[in-house]
Amino acid sequence: MITQLSQIVEEARRRGRRRLAVAYGNDAHTLRAVYDAYNEGLVDPTIFGDKAAILDICRQENLDPTVFAIVDEKSDVRCVEMAVSLVAGGGADVLMKGLVSTDKYMRGILNKEAGLFPPKGTLSHVSVVELPERGKLLCISDVAVIPQPDFKQKTVLIKYLAQTAASLGIEKPKIACIAPSEQVLPSVPSSTEAAILAKMGDRGQLGRVTVDGPLSLDVALYPEAALEKKVQGSSVAGEADCLLFPNIESGNVFFKAATHIAGAEIAAMVVGTKVPCVLTSRGDTPLTKLYSIALACLQSK
Repeated sequence: MITQLSQIVEEARRRGRRRLAVAYGNDAHTLRAVYDAYNEGLVDPTIFGDKAAILDICRQENLDPTVFAIVDEKSDVRCVEMAVSLVAGGGADVLMKGLVSTDKYMRGILNKEAGLFPPKGTLSHVSVVELPERGKLLCISDVAVIPQPDFKQKTVLIKYLAQTAASLGIEKPKIACIAPSEQVLPSVPSSTEAAILAKMGDRGQLGRVTVDGPLSLDVALYPEAALEKKVQGSSVAGEADCLLFPNIESGNVFFKAATHIAGAEIAAMVVGTKVPCVLTSRGDTPLTKLYSIALACLQSK
């Protein structure tokens, strides 16, 4: 089982290079991450962006530009369109966001004519978090795409979490449906929906997973909290491999608190598309982007 993000890089390398299309790769962090991913044996990259700016960054950062296939285009929107088209046409295995804003990137992915997003599909975001001293990785969803997932979408998010956990070698992941309390509260929708999802999991309706909820965040992650609160009969409490958040606010706050306060490292991608799509913040470090590329390569078929 993969327990560290660095091991994702090792496993992705073992599976061979993937073709990577980068939309508007005009910043040093993106180019450094893609360059490192190339040197790690993960990708053969095509960069869509301003060629002069890319070459200038390569000179400043001491990167060999010959490892990139550069497609010269100054418009960020057009770069997204071209990168998406390359992927949708089978010319690349993984899509990556560069300096372009997230809304423009997502619009390109969701363009019905592009063929990257299936009709009536569910687009979501999955992150893999390495928390200091936890001893294993944590898959979480959704912190960036679906503001308020409905019940049906939550069943799909569980599937995405399970697929991501499976790529880490977790055969039957333990998924915690997060709510304000581990008590079932009829007046709180996240609580009642979590209880229904847990029962569906018990009956095998959600695949090869163990689902429990509602669980508060501390009970899901820490055995001592589960013990103190006398949570009984749960194999997920204190041992969660995955967290399903009830809405984007709670997920995003956890995500940013983990990285900026707790010192966690992360990998992140958009799922539900024809191929995995790397989605990181423009301010993320090259290491975060490298881990995200590796995670997407691991998910690529």
